[in-house]
Amino acid sequence: MFTDSHCHLSFPELQARLPEIREAMAQAQVERALCICTTLEEFSTVHALATTYDNFWCSVGVHPDNEGVTEPSLDDLVSRAALPKVVAIGETGLDYYRLEGRSVADMAWQRERFRVHIRAAQQTGKPLVIHTRSASADTLAILKEEGESTGQAGRAGGVFHCFTDTLEVARAALDLGFYISFSGILTFKNAADLREVARFVPLDRILIETDSPYLAPVPYRGKTNNPSYVPFVAKQIAEVREVPVTTIAEASSRNFEQLFTGVMT
Repeated sequence: MFTDSHCHLSFPELQARLPEIREAMAQAQVERALCICTTLEEFSTVHALATTYDNFWCSVGVHPDNEGVTEPSLDDLVSRAALPKVVAIGETGLDYYRLEGRSVADMAWQRERFRVHIRAAQQTGKPLVIHTRSASADTLAILKEEGESTGQAGRAGGVFHCFTDTLEVARAALDLGFYISFSGILTFKNAADLREVARFVPLDRILIETDSPYLAPVPYRGKTNNPSYVPFVAKQIAEVREVPVTTIAEASSRNFEQLFTGVMT
C-alpha cells in the first residue's frame, strides 16, 4: 500500500534493528523502500540491502554535504548504476545551509559534483534523487544548464526529495518535469506553508518518504525515524487535500513505480 521513497537503512542506528523495522513496515502496510546511498564507501552496504530483500531497491551517489570521502567520477557512478536493483543516481544536489565561513563561490566543488551526477543519470537513463537546501536557485539553474528541462532529449528527470522550499520552487521543479517528495516535516506544527505546497503539487507527481533515521513525523517527532512511519506523511497530505489516505498511498506508490522503472523488472 505505502512506499518509502527515501530512507537510510544502511545507517548504523537502523541497520542494527532491521528485523524489527521490517516487521513494523509489514504491520504498517509499507510494502517497499528505496535505500539511499550517500558515499561510495557506503555503496556496498546499501546495495546489499537491495539485493538481499525483494522489496528494497537502492541508489548510488555522494551527498553534497559529504567531504573527505571518495569523489565520484562519471565512471564510478555509471558502473555501479548498472548493478541489479540500482534504480537511481543520488542523493545529489547542493547544500549551502552550513557554509561554515565559506562563501557560495567556495562551493564550486559541490556544483561540479552535482553536474557529474546529472551526467551519470543521463548516461544511464536513471532518475536523480535531488537534495537542495538553501540553494534552490543554483540547483534549478544547473539542472537547466545540464539539459534537464521537460522535452529535452536524454534528460534523466527525478525527484526533489524531502521538499522544504517555497511554492515557487515547487512550481519550477514541476515545470522541469520533476517529482516532489514530502517527508515527516510536513506534519510539524510550523510547516503550514509546506502543507500548502502539498495541496498544490499534482497527485501524479507526489512521492512520500521518511528520510529516516531523520525527521520522524508527529506523533514520533524527536525519535529515530524508520520506514514504518511513512503512512503519517500520507495521512497529512490526505488531510490537506481532503481525500482518503488510500488515494495518497496508491498515487505515491504508482508514481514511485513510474519514476523508478527498475522496481518493476
